[in-house]
Amino acid sequence: MQIIDPHHHLWDLERHRYPWLRPETPHPAGDLTPICRSYRLDDFLADAAGLDLVQSVHLQAEIDRGDPVAETAWLQAIADAPGSRGFPHGIVAFADLADPTVEATLERHCQYANMRGVRYILNHEAGEPLYCAAERGDWLRDPQWRKGYALLGRYGLSFDLQIFWQQMDDALDLARAFPQTQILLNHTGMPRKRDPDYVQAWRRGMRTLATAPNVAAKISGLGMFHHDWTADLIRPFVLDTIEILGADRCMFASNFPVDKLHADYGAIWRAFDRITADFAPGERRKLFYDNAKAFYRL
Repeated sequence: MQIIDPHHHLWDLERHRYPWLRPETPHPAGDLTPICRSYRLDDFLADAAGLDLVQSVHLQAEIDRGDPVAETAWLQAIADAPGSRGFPHGIVAFADLADPTVEATLERHCQYANMRGVRYILNHEAGEPLYCAAERGDWLRDPQWRKGYALLGRYGLSFDLQIFWQQMDDALDLARAFPQTQILLNHTGMPRKRDPDYVQAWRRGMRTLATAPNVAAKISGLGMFHHDWTADLIRPFVLDTIEILGADRCMFASNFPVDKLHADYGAIWRAFDRITADFAPGERRKLFYDNAKAFYRL
């Protein structure tokens, strides 16, 4: 089966600075030591060997914010290089949407052919350690941040939304306020716990957010929170997400190399294959290929 991976990362620690890629940095994935080293295109393609991976989308890897366009320029050069097979075919970049001058950053990003969208990490829960960009919990309703968000529609960019279930009411308000902007929910809505009350709250939040037609979801990142994951363990989260949003608004993704801490690339895709073995062929094609191609305009 052909695969498009709509959520992976590359980084080059000799070329760029990534403040979060330090073993001491708190992160839901746990100890980052094994991935605190450069992970380049050759590494990614080697991990994907044996699968029919035909395209991919790179998600911003929290490069130093001094110049986030440097990451986009670097990735475009990789995609344009002989032998790259066009990887990564799409780029989701960082832009500080709360910055009054963010339009200039978006213009610079959009000079590059593979630019597709913006991710500003928003997941935040009171009392939990923060990481990456999630400095505060109220950006979704912040007027200045929303001014920056409003520019995404003008530039034809989508938004990758990374939040916890507690933020889904505010995210629904954002989706309804800007219906022209496609939202791609990251990491299955980030269900971090397995106790029944938490899972019920996550499902409720997912149903709330799914009422906005401009929201789709990437089923990924489950290894970050469930280090003992198996296909059977993640099955309820996968099937619930597909049931809530429908096969037309879901897609599978790897979250590599972050999920490499707890899984190998092939195991992740084999788990998705096993979980959806009884789905109709057309639905499976949407989940593994068609939806990623459509939502990221590949």
